Amino acid sequence: MTHKPDRDIEKDYPLSDFINKLRRLADALEQGRRFEIQIAGERISVPVRATFNIEHERGDGEEEIEFQIKWPLEKTAD
Repeated sequence: MTHKPDRDIEKDYPLSDFINKLRRLADALEQGRRFEIQIAGERISVPVRATFNIEHERGDGEEEIEFQIKWPLEKTAD
């Protein structure tokens, strides 16, 4: 199995780039196809079987909404 290193990155985007990424995601979801995105130099391929949730956090003087997309890592042969 190929191991991908752990990663936890938060990247800011200009509003127009963020809107374009959301639009591409929505289009992929509506068409039932895989979504591909590059984040901080790594290409990520989100499979159709991914699950989606929205998280809301409040504390330390700020609020946060996260649109989350989750899927299990694929097991591949070496």
